[in-house]
Amino acid sequence: MGEAAIRTIVEAIHSSPTQAVVYLSGGASVALGWLMSVPGASNTLLEAVVPYSRISMVQLLGRVPSQHCSQEMASEMALLAYNRAVKLSRPGLPVIGVGFTGALATSPPKRGDHRFFLSMRASDRIWETSVTLTKNLRTRQEEDNVASCVLIQAMAKACQVSGALASGLTDSEVPDESLTEFTEEQELEQLINGKLSSKIYPFSGGKTVIVSNQPYFYKKAELFPGSSFVIGADTAERLVNDLESLQPKYYEGSKKRMLEVLGDCKRTGCRFLVGGREVDGVFKVLKDIDIPEKISDMFISIPEEKFRMNISSTEIRKKRELTK
Repeated sequence: MGEAAIRTIVEAIHSSPTQAVVYLSGGASVALGWLMSVPGASNTLLEAVVPYSRISMVQLLGRVPSQHCSQEMASEMALLAYNRAVKLSRPGLPVIGVGFTGALATSPPKRGDHRFFLSMRASDRIWETSVTLTKNLRTRQEEDNVASCVLIQAMAKACQVSGALASGLTDSEVPDESLTEFTEEQELEQLINGKLSSKIYPFSGGKTVIVSNQPYFYKKAELFPGSSFVIGADTAERLVNDLESLQPKYYEGSKKRMLEVLGDCKRTGCRFLVGGREVDGVFKVLKDIDIPEKISDMFISIPEEKFRMNISSTEIRKKRELTK
């Protein structure tokens, strides 16, 4: 575990375009020092959180975990870290979420195994590693160094950079490693089910398409300022005419509140690209909707000859429910 080798591999990580959010509990704390002590850390590290106490972990997960040190816990932490990274990074950049949980040497001595679990989550794959250490072979500091080396090596692999570290594991301490890759359909299923917060599709020319499960446009505008939201005329009508509904869903039934919310979206640089939609047997386009003048320049019509699909998202959801 030479300092020069560690610095070289961390420099390579920082030189890659991949950014990360790291959640650690129970060990690998030295890894954070290595990542942050080498110039260029801000290129990689978006956020690092150490939920060490029980209450901190409960608040991170939103539930009381049945076991704090397990592969399932590390993978759940990595997924939360990944979703957080998507929110903090610039759209289009690759991101990973890192989850680590360990049960290392303590005082008084631990009765169970000394072990740690690591998970790296990207949009389309997850790397998982578990290691059981030989008890009474190392100090707490030495075990933390070993766990940190394994974490840095895994980050290098996830960032697709070369380099190897001597972790200090003995021949009997063989890491249990696995890689699970997700198909496009599985990713979208995870998005629909709420496991993934969004899915990003980079295109040539610097353009990016983002599919998000965030239900409210003002929240999407906060997450992705300067974006263009592609919606149907039926959705556009609900956005500005929900006040006329018997049971208003947005804006607390207030036109003033509607103008405030959509005005805030406008100030983030967001706009709506509106495609025609068949509603109750009638094909509606943007000009059929009464848009308040203050926000009218946010809405841009997609010509019918460029896009027409006679089905709404509501119909798609209904059909999906029927097939379950």
